[in-house]
Amino acid sequence: MTGRRGAILLVAPLLLALLVGFIAPIGAFLWRAVADDEVASVLPRSIAVLRGWDGGAVPEAAFIALAEDLREARIRDAETGAGGIARAAARLNAEFPGLRSLLPATGRRVTQPGEEQAKILSAGEAWATQGPWRAIQRAGGPVSDYRLLATLDLRRDGEGTITQAPADARVYRDVLLRTLWISAFTTLICLLMGYPLAWLIATAPPRAQPWLLGAVLLPFWTSLIVRTAAWMVLLQKEGIVNSALLGTGLIAEPLPLLLNRFAVLVAMVHILLPFMVLPVLAVVREVDPRLPRAAASLGAGRLRIFRRVLLPLSLPGVGAGCLLVFVQALGFYVTPALLGGPNDQMLAWFIGFHANRLVDWGMAAALSVLLLAAVAVVIGLYGRLVGFDKVRTA
Repeated sequence: MTGRRGAILLVAPLLLALLVGFIAPIGAFLWRAVADDEVASVLPRSIAVLRGWDGGAVPEAAFIALAEDLREARIRDAETGAGGIARAAARLNAEFPGLRSLLPATGRRVTQPGEEQAKILSAGEAWATQGPWRAIQRAGGPVSDYRLLATLDLRRDGEGTITQAPADARVYRDVLLRTLWISAFTTLICLLMGYPLAWLIATAPPRAQPWLLGAVLLPFWTSLIVRTAAWMVLLQKEGIVNSALLGTGLIAEPLPLLLNRFAVLVAMVHILLPFMVLPVLAVVREVDPRLPRAAASLGAGRLRIFRRVLLPLSLPGVGAGCLLVFVQALGFYVTPALLGGPNDQMLAWFIGFHANRLVDWGMAAALSVLLLAAVAVVIGLYGRLVGFDKVRTA
């Protein structure tokens, strides 16, 4: 018991550092995907009045509460510059389009107490309908699924039913499919290139193996930005590749090799190829060389030996390599951003766009949850179809 307690005490600082420096920040960030407090902090009275509303006629108390909330919010925004009304309007606009401008305009109409209902109705005809009031009711928090639904191009209608977003607002489902396609195609190319390369290294003379392995590991010793910038130099219209092709007369004008899907795939394969080669190489080196010779002595040809002997024995390494490459490719950001065009950006680029440019941390967190879910599904499918015990043997 004393030994176990001592081991726990030794590990406790590491676990505490992991919790404070890694798990807690990520958890706090991902919480923003479901946190819904932008409206509750600005319109608390309105939400309280509408909490028991059954969707019939809008009660007069709701108009009075909304006017009081907007008056206080305007004073608070003027004193602190917090911009609470603007944030609440942006959040409500996701539920009822038009509230981004309607809510601030309404706030300007109710600066003085009295005749709140008439003033609010004069700010916009939408207040005479149930739509904006339903939006305020649904945005009462403290949690909501509207951001998570938005990552799948879904939304809730006025009745709260999940429906498809308008055609001009559907973005993220195509981005997710594009991310999966690019990652899968990159994994396939890495497999087709990495498998024979691993066999070449494993069967090369002992003196040549360190040099071949060093060539494979060379991308690890170079910064990701430097490698991506190098491909920009190579693939641009005045770059080395086009210059060489023009010099040999194979082409009459420069090829569009940059800012497209081709450039993204080439750079991603270059970066991720070692993650395919190393697991396959680790398994291939453990294959008993007598097995292929025994199969050959029984009359099997080279193709049959590969298909019936070598390939099954190397599958654990292939599975581990495909898993490593695919999962890492899902999160690529820099390479598609620098080498790809507008239709080549992956999910990570949109996470950065919402976090850095729009400063919409909630949507960035929701997209991060979507990316984590995709990774979890891939890992779960691998564990179900192949099994993690084979990864350990690799």
